[in-house]
Amino acid sequence: MLGALLFAAVCFRLAAPGSLGPTPLLIALAVVACVWVMLEPGDADRDDTLPALAVMLSALGLLEIARLSPQLAGRQAVWLAFSLGLAAALGPAFNRFRVLAAYKYVWILLAVALFAALALFGQEVNGAKLWIRLGPVQFEPVEVIKLLVVLFMASYLAETADVIARTRPWSLRANAKYLGPLFIGWGASMAILVFEHDLGMATLLLATFAAMLYVATRRIDLIVGGLAVFGLAAYLAAARYSYVRTRIAVWQHPFADPFGAGYQAVQSLFSLAAGGLFGTGYRLGHPEYIPSVATDYIYAAWSEQWGAIGAIVVCFAFLSIVRRMLRVAERQPDLYAKLLATGLAVTLGFQVFIIIGGVLGIFPLTGITLPFFSYGGSSLVTNFLLISLVWAISSEPRGAGT
Repeated sequence: MLGALLFAAVCFRLAAPGSLGPTPLLIALAVVACVWVMLEPGDADRDDTLPALAVMLSALGLLEIARLSPQLAGRQAVWLAFSLGLAAALGPAFNRFRVLAAYKYVWILLAVALFAALALFGQEVNGAKLWIRLGPVQFEPVEVIKLLVVLFMASYLAETADVIARTRPWSLRANAKYLGPLFIGWGASMAILVFEHDLGMATLLLATFAAMLYVATRRIDLIVGGLAVFGLAAYLAAARYSYVRTRIAVWQHPFADPFGAGYQAVQSLFSLAAGGLFGTGYRLGHPEYIPSVATDYIYAAWSEQWGAIGAIVVCFAFLSIVRRMLRVAERQPDLYAKLLATGLAVTLGFQVFIIIGGVLGIFPLTGITLPFFSYGGSSLVTNFLLISLVWAISSEPRGAGT
């Protein structure tokens, strides 16, 4: 962590004076980050690289946001301090993470309740209901929902994986009996997400669902069936909602309407092209031409200033986090811990893949954030809790790994 904070301090020297927020706040960030890792139990060994990588990526994201908007950077620094403080406060509770398995139906009920609140009180942004406002604070419930779904699935599959794995695909009664609660929870989430036009998070939940189900049961037929249902839902959404049709059209032909619907995508492509191999340099270039650049398109802004090399470095940092999380899952002695770590790893990994792939034009862009990088308090808080939980799962008795 000290190495990560030193790296952050060196990076912050590049920012314009005052663009990162007040100096006492930055000092507080460093103190809270140290307190977080110092709360590690003294009799346990953990993968301490996980929290360090999360802090490094957050520092790079804060640096990029400061280039785009000093006002947003000041808010992001406050959210970062809150996220680190919450991770430190919940750290002792996460040490007993196996207790979470006893509340599996609480997690899915909370997820459905958040979906309902979003449907009733959510604010529509660019055609999708993503936000709920409470006074001056705006938050994105789907960021919390993705963790609740993983908690539910890990608990349920840990109890039923053996039976589901032995069930024949053509045994409808047995499949309905054991897969019913799983598919009801996942299906309700998918239906409400499609209703709220947020196909990005729907895709993320599908990927998480499929990965966890395969790890628990090794049943290919369930994965194929889930993909088929999602394909049908996506087709119906594209046929019914103009927002989804526009996203697909912009992806296929971004230059068909370069000053209208395709403006964001076209400016993003120009930023990627302008960056070249080595980039224009920090505080140079024109990433501010991209609307919503600090959220959906921050990877394009980063690539313009740091080039393809800088973009690949960020991808490798995310890859390192996901690889370490999967290694944590592999080393767990019980199925619940293995599934929980796997679910959290694939949630983070697929979220990065979906948003970066959308920015690069591999598939339609969806309105989800790049973890630790994009501006947004909800995303920061959720992803630091995710890292804190996997960090707790990685605990081993001191000396056990030698």
